[in-house]
Amino acid sequence: MEGHFQGAQTITRIVKAAIDLNIRVLTIYAFSTENWNRPPEEIAALMELYKVYLQKQKEPMVRDGVRLGSIGDLSRIPGDVLEALDSAKKATESCKKLDLVLALNYGGRDDIRRAALNMLRDHRLGKIQESDVSEERFAAYLDTAAWQDPQLLIRTSGEMRLSNFLLWQLSYAEIYVSEKLWPDFDAEELGCALNAYKQRDRRLGG
Repeated sequence: MEGHFQGAQTITRIVKAAIDLNIRVLTIYAFSTENWNRPPEEIAALMELYKVYLQKQKEPMVRDGVRLGSIGDLSRIPGDVLEALDSAKKATESCKKLDLVLALNYGGRDDIRRAALNMLRDHRLGKIQESDVSEERFAAYLDTAAWQDPQLLIRTSGEMRLSNFLLWQLSYAEIYVSEKLWPDFDAEELGCALNAYKQRDRRLGG
């Protein structure tokens, strides 16, 4: 749990660094759909950590101009955590410097599954026709519809996999792999990732 606590502290540091670097949207993979397989005691402690973090960071986010958002199926998130999340969202809804998006109970496959079900529902209700289905229309049903697709994915811990994160949205994102563990990730490493991104030859579809 000490590692999880340090990871939460890292979010605060990286948010401030992202604002300084004029990043407009920062999405953090906080809790995946697979994380429910962890021991119940660890899950309970994580949820308590999220609640306390959201409560403590609400005012600093307002002060720093951070607007909070979330993606994922929130139906399994405990009520007290949802209350803290909703309170922070409402308090920061007018902030404009940075959108901080927390992925809670999120999985890329589940995102696509839920989007498909919602599109099928609208088709049954006559709201859309088969001829209306396009990539752009489908993307509007994804959790990330309010934001553009990511341009850069930063993968910490030297891992070389997507781990079921934003599978549709990352189709053309550049990938930067950092050897640093998330609790050790800092502003300097974020700067290195951005510098590496700037040197990439971005050829969409190539």
